[in-house]
Amino acid sequence: MEISVTLTKNPKPLPEDENKLGFGEKFSDHMFLMNYTAGKGWHDARIVPYGPLSLDPAAMCLHYGQEVFEGMKAYRADDGRILLFRPDENFKRLNNSNDRLEIPPIDVDFCIEAVKKLVSVDKKWVPHIDGASLYIRPYIIATEPKLGVHASHEYLFVILASPSGPYYKSGLKPVKIYVETKYVRAVRGGTGFAKTAGNYACGLKAQEVANREGYSQVLWLDGVEQKYIEEVGAMNVFFVIGDEIVTPGLYGSILPGITRKSSLELLRSWGLNATERRLSIDELIEAYKAGRVSEVFGTGTAAVISPVGELKVGDLIMTFNNGEIGKISQRLYDAMTGIQRGRLKDEFGWTVEVK
Repeated sequence: MEISVTLTKNPKPLPEDENKLGFGEKFSDHMFLMNYTAGKGWHDARIVPYGPLSLDPAAMCLHYGQEVFEGMKAYRADDGRILLFRPDENFKRLNNSNDRLEIPPIDVDFCIEAVKKLVSVDKKWVPHIDGASLYIRPYIIATEPKLGVHASHEYLFVILASPSGPYYKSGLKPVKIYVETKYVRAVRGGTGFAKTAGNYACGLKAQEVANREGYSQVLWLDGVEQKYIEEVGAMNVFFVIGDEIVTPGLYGSILPGITRKSSLELLRSWGLNATERRLSIDELIEAYKAGRVSEVFGTGTAAVISPVGELKVGDLIMTFNNGEIGKISQRLYDAMTGIQRGRLKDEFGWTVEVK
């Protein structure tokens, strides 16, 4: 399928100060659109000026939440090249989300080409400074105007690009996390492993509670026993307990993060004991009281590596590594961002250059 390009006649001014970008607050000049119609498939791939979408008030995404999305980034290397990081993994995961939400699959290679073309058109929007990147948001919404409950027969695939700074304003300064013990996010067999809007909407209440108590994010426990650690609202989570670096296993209720997967591969390539298993909050507390928890950190596209300095469980406040970033967290961050920005040799074949 060819991708048509219509350039804007009214380009927006570039950000004056890349140190003040915020996250997901500004958008580039163009966006990618593609439609799906039952019996016709995906069609009319196009890059057009960024602007409002026209939706029927009865569009099914507005009533039944049939929507999936992804998050990825384009980085500007020191030599001027623009690099994507593992885009194939993002679109494979998008297809997993599509399958769970009964949305037609998309062609992974075509989607990578669509992202490359959009980024190429808007390459002047890729930030130049460390800590900033062009955040890319592909998403699919159901657009058929019907109020009957069934899978839509029409969809719109959109890709937006947003020059962004660090997800957390504190950057690599360790964040404070609140363990949620009242609300639940997902259960096995549900949509926890899919990247869909409803998973995030149901977490907003707990997020507000955490924010009011001075915490950046919520750490979710499993939705059945509320016993096992799952993930943080915007990232997967790792714990360094003794000589083991453990992250919750993928049992169907948490997001299989691309940065999580990359971190595990890096850790294992260094000969470290990185494991995926069930980890109960009680086991973590016991290990903490025994002085065996040396680091906690989150992983995700938005933050890359985010060290955790404090974890609140009920009345217990656990602090890690004296509120400083740990050695493993720092090493992972340096390696990941080094590969993403072309400063380190990409021995894994993870980066894709945008011409």
